[in-house]
Amino acid sequence: MSGKLRIATALAAVLALLLLPLAGTAAADGPTVKLSEAQAGTGGSITVSGSGWPPRALLMMLVCGQSVPSRGVPGGTNSCANADGRAVTTDSDGRFSRKLPVTEPPVPCPCVVHVATVTGAKAEADAVFQVAGHPVEPLPAQTTGGRLSVLTDTRLEGSSGLLTWFGAPPARTLVLTVGNVGSGTVKNPVFQVGTAHGVFAPQWQEQQWRGTLAPGAKARIRLPVELTAGAHGDYTVSLKYGGKVLAEQPWGVGRPWGVTLFWILLCLVVPTALFRIGMAVVDRVRPRRPGPGGVRRPRPGGVRHRGPRLPERTLRLPRFGAADSASPTTSTLPWFTPDSDPGTAGRLTAPHDDSPTSPTTPTTKGPM
Repeated sequence: MSGKLRIATALAAVLALLLLPLAGTAAADGPTVKLSEAQAGTGGSITVSGSGWPPRALLMMLVCGQSVPSRGVPGGTNSCANADGRAVTTDSDGRFSRKLPVTEPPVPCPCVVHVATVTGAKAEADAVFQVAGHPVEPLPAQTTGGRLSVLTDTRLEGSSGLLTWFGAPPARTLVLTVGNVGSGTVKNPVFQVGTAHGVFAPQWQEQQWRGTLAPGAKARIRLPVELTAGAHGDYTVSLKYGGKVLAEQPWGVGRPWGVTLFWILLCLVVPTALFRIGMAVVDRVRPRRPGPGGVRRPRPGGVRHRGPRLPERTLRLPRFGAADSASPTTSTLPWFTPDSDPGTAGRLTAPHDDSPTSPTTPTTKGPM
């Protein structure tokens, strides 16, 4: 029996030696990050290298605070020095190596160098790093047990009004139902609502929902979303909680045609007003035309000068009657009749007219 036991022990040892490299290979699978130095001061640089990443993948390297490799980056990239990050592309074997400037993150350490994929399959890895001279604070207590998940489809409620048509900020309400699928209670969760225009990265804004979700409970959540003034085009509204994107909703924003109409009217009204003002000035400063007799006619104040007017003529029609039948060539007066009597020679005789309207003319007698 002792001989058989020794043989079994030897076989087990040989089998363990054969399986040890396989176990090391399995442990080494997945993306890894290595640093040239574990500590450096601000203004310096370190070399970041890695392996096990997807081939030809675009990666982003950042120095992040309040993070440890076991917990990742709980605060998202808001706790990282985003302005001084570096991008790198892996080779065909999934390896990379590039220098990264050392910059203080916006939150205290413990710090890590966070590497994550930008395109393709999601993958990330962290390496412990200490920024010399940067403050160090304990990590916040980690809430365990509570985990939110979206139960219904996300939608945007609301519509654009007249002010939005004239360039006011478009606004909607993000409505969704979430449930607590974890084993702990979630109290007053803080969501991150992001808006992305086209292919650009979303701009995140924190919004807190007041309420408590027990394990297995669900709640209807309404979060306001607002864009900048004059925004138009294709947007995407995203909701993130605990570093994980829960939902995305497209949003097509129409163009504010009221602003375009305003500028068109402005381009028409202003030249017209300038033209009228110019004509009024020219009308004021030009010399006045002289009237009849060389006298300059005064121009009435505030009244635009009109052109010369033709003189008015009165059309008189001829009268047809008894007066027109008399010959204009008669040389004798109608009231003077010569008398054949020598005694009455030179005597004027008034015509006898019985008309009441005819005046009585005295008879003029000659010399006796």
